[in-house]
Amino acid sequence: MSSYRPIGPVVGIVGAGQLARMTQPPAIALGVELRVLANAPDESAARVIVDTRIGDYRDLDVLREFAQGCDVITFDHEHVPTEHIEALIAEGHHVQPGAAALVHAQDKAVMRERLSAIGVPCPAWARVSSPADVTAFAEQHGWPVVLKAVRGGYDGRGVWVCRDAAEAEEAFASGAPLMAEAFVPFERELAVMVARSPHGQGVSYPVVETVQQDGICVEVLAPAPGLDAEQSAQAQRIGLTIANELGVTGLLAVELFQTATGLVVNELAMRPHNSGHWTIEGSRTSQFEQHLRAVLDLPLGSPTMTAQVVVMANLLGGDDPDLFKRYEHVLAHDPGIKLHFYGKQVRPGRKIGHVTAVGSNLDEVRARARHAAVHLMTGEYT
Repeated sequence: MSSYRPIGPVVGIVGAGQLARMTQPPAIALGVELRVLANAPDESAARVIVDTRIGDYRDLDVLREFAQGCDVITFDHEHVPTEHIEALIAEGHHVQPGAAALVHAQDKAVMRERLSAIGVPCPAWARVSSPADVTAFAEQHGWPVVLKAVRGGYDGRGVWVCRDAAEAEEAFASGAPLMAEAFVPFERELAVMVARSPHGQGVSYPVVETVQQDGICVEVLAPAPGLDAEQSAQAQRIGLTIANELGVTGLLAVELFQTATGLVVNELAMRPHNSGHWTIEGSRTSQFEQHLRAVLDLPLGSPTMTAQVVVMANLLGGDDPDLFKRYEHVLAHDPGIKLHFYGKQVRPGRKIGHVTAVGSNLDEVRARARHAAVHLMTGEYT
């Protein structure tokens, strides 16, 4: 048996997806040991992190065993049962973010109740248990009505935009508890990443624009082009206010709608987030390093951008799984492009990686990122 003892702190990450995988490089630089709880040995982070444990995150005994020897526990996803997190905290484990904060990213109705109570701008909403409830909501707020699964759901899953009662009935066929929201006629979607440490230090990254396609983020533009200084500051204040009021520790991603009358909060995530992947090359402190600093209660790093413009484009799987054969063109065509692959099997529509370009001209940087992404995904040239 090895006699090795970690030199630095041990951070346990529940979940072994690409977020945990991309946390490994800054952990190495900080001297932090990572441990991940994976469902299977072929998951994204399990392929690159030595201390990988296999088990079901829904099993409290598995979580208890995983937590032994960790200085702090954090998350790659929001699906760990709230009561299990509460049990770990009661037994003396340091869990960041804690159950009282994380529930707002797990349960959309709880999130809406709390955000409304603290004055954060949100769409009109209500809990609904039948198509008749949705019709009554629509009579007050109009069609279409957005129905959301109260728990679970991501990348457009668990969301139904219903134009009439018949479509609402189809959503209830899913069997998931639902809530209704008024449809927001937004101009574009924005996001802001903030970080908060247990002793209350907070920082905000620049506000970004996220471009969605079929409910999946395909592109992130940093900073959000054309966003005036007042609305940018407002978005950052919203993020920091939510983090402080909810007691968030670690990263908080706030997804926003920009409308003709102002900003409206859409969703929350309490972990590194797709809208922050650009920070790996585009910020002095990446979101992954920042999350480690925050959950360990270390001084937070500078979120200052390293370039005037940064564009991140997601890579979605297609019919051809062999992306490596297209590396040569992308790397030769643009030596400044940065590629990140997640070690996932290629499936149509699945996020398998991203590319990042930096520079000073938005149109030029965006074209570079798109060229690389399109060619890697399809073999075509833009």
